[in-house]
Amino acid sequence: MIYCTEDDKGIRELIVYTLSNTGFEAQGFECGTDLFAAMNNRLPKLILLDIMLPGTDGISILKKIRSDPKTKKIPVIMITAKGTEYDKIIGLDSGADDYITKPFGMMELVSRIKAVLRRADIADNDDEYTVGGLNINIKGHTVTCEGRPVSLTLKEFELLRYLIQNEDIVLTRDMLLINIWGYDFTGETRTVDVHIRTLRQKLGPCGNMIGTVRGVGYIIGSKK
Repeated sequence: MIYCTEDDKGIRELIVYTLSNTGFEAQGFECGTDLFAAMNNRLPKLILLDIMLPGTDGISILKKIRSDPKTKKIPVIMITAKGTEYDKIIGLDSGADDYITKPFGMMELVSRIKAVLRRADIADNDDEYTVGGLNINIKGHTVTCEGRPVSLTLKEFELLRYLIQNEDIVLTRDMLLINIWGYDFTGETRTVDVHIRTLRQKLGPCGNMIGTVRGVGYIIGSKK
């Protein structure tokens, strides 16, 4: 089941119709109140969430979803008419798995949904990784540095997971954009740099294991 929260009735109905005809079960809602009421009865596999909604805005709804243990792992794709880098970063930093800007094609949306669900399935099937004093448990969604718990946002966690799963391999910024955010934000590799900087700070003494390959990207390893 995919839940679509969009206040524009025409767009909402078109999305639900498209998903229903491409192999998905979908249901639409006008506001966050209706979304949470539905989730009390059935949790979805993915949520499509508009930022500009009546009552509670999409970012606030997203933060509430991520703060609830029952819903925090549900993939969320933000849908909005806003297209600035600032809006994208705010959405992604709040825990969104992807971001699509209106107007968009229905087949592009379906592709994004499949990509996010695919990444979520991979994460569910992975186990545990350790590099030096850094440990990440995928299923438990926990990170420790030298035994100390580290609290990360969903996107920071996914970034660390991808780095550590490719230990001692240089990953370009474009590779990180495509594999973590689902597609290439043309000219916006600063998004990666900002997340890497924050991730290093949160990891404390383990942060120096994330190395920078100048002009290329990043690499993680116990010797970095």
